[in-house]
Amino acid sequence: MSVDVPALEQFYDSRIGQVTRRLIFRRIRGAWSDMSGQRILGLGYACPYLRPFVGEAERIIAAIPEGFGATPWGISSTICSTTVVDELVLPFPDVFFDAVLVVHGLETADAQRPFLREIWRVLTPAGRLLMIAPNRASLWAQLESSPFGHGQPYSRGQLDQLLKGSLFCPERWDAALFMPPWGRNPSLRAGRAWERVGHTAWPRLAGVHLVDATKSM
Repeated sequence: MSVDVPALEQFYDSRIGQVTRRLIFRRIRGAWSDMSGQRILGLGYACPYLRPFVGEAERIIAAIPEGFGATPWGISSTICSTTVVDELVLPFPDVFFDAVLVVHGLETADAQRPFLREIWRVLTPAGRLLMIAPNRASLWAQLESSPFGHGQPYSRGQLDQLLKGSLFCPERWDAALFMPPWGRNPSLRAGRAWERVGHTAWPRLAGVHLVDATKSM
């Protein structure tokens, strides 16, 4: 598959995409348990993971890199909006967002460090970055049929070094997607079983890393 809005929408509309979204969002919610009154930026293609925060956050903006194309998203124009952006020159003021969620963003960015510096710029001093990035050791990163199989995958050490070099402090690590990226009829129950076993038996083989980071001042 290609990494653009139509292909990503098709994946998340599929059965395996729906299971993927729910498994990853459980981990997102574990890191961001209460986002009341927060301004959230979803960067990359974070739309499938933002909807549960509607009605909780003060404002949610989905920013999609111009190379992905565009898609309308949101329930209310006063709460949610979508914008196409140059990922290296974000059209937002300094220290504007309380939280930034990056999905399908870092691995496809033209330049990772300038990409992260822009996120640093728009985050408040106490802001939090939740980065979801493909794990280079996983099957998900090896298959082009997976949206996580494009761009630059990372080991935990590489991601840690990149974040620290871009003035972020990784605070909490997690992982998701231990189930294989195929199957005729994947189910949420089976996916949760894979997650339970995978976290214990083969934690380094998860499909994605999740890292909750803060700004280094």
